[in-house]
Amino acid sequence: MTENAAEPWPEPPLAGTEAAAVLGALERQRATLAWKCSGLDAAGLRATLGTSAITLGGLLKHLAHVEDRHFARLWSGTPVGAPWDTVDWESDPDWDYRSAADDTPEQLLALWRESVARSRAVVAEALGEGGLDQLGAYTTRSGERPNLRRVLLDLVEEYARHAGHADLIRESVDGLTGEDPPR
Repeated sequence: MTENAAEPWPEPPLAGTEAAAVLGALERQRATLAWKCSGLDAAGLRATLGTSAITLGGLLKHLAHVEDRHFARLWSGTPVGAPWDTVDWESDPDWDYRSAADDTPEQLLALWRESVARSRAVVAEALGEGGLDQLGAYTTRSGERPNLRRVLLDLVEEYARHAGHADLIRESVDGLTGEDPPR
């Protein structure tokens, strides 16, 4: 599994619109995860740290699920598609983390990239129809609906939470540290 180190590192604009700033922060988090998982073989993606069962491969698969679930459930109000729709999440809530060990590095990266591409397409379409204040389809018990801003910020938060895991796991695999890849 390799990433192109020559790709420009995504930086949120210093004085951009709110949408550009939120999307820029999300793209930087996505790039951080991709970098922390880059260049590793199956053993590297299956490595754990301490007593935690979290792996870099598990993070890729989990975040692919989060991308698809957020935009299907919260934004579009549709069921999440394959492979997530065949999982009994109640009996196996950590399926995405656990089952990543059965996937190759190429499969994990492709699954994650495809989920990210679907999310980007949904966001581009939504922003073409309006701004971050648009409401998604999901409705809470109290009748509230998330706006696009909230869905995107939830994704930024999810990636940021797991970036720390990725930092520690990657350092334990081969000593790679840092916040930004070499340019």
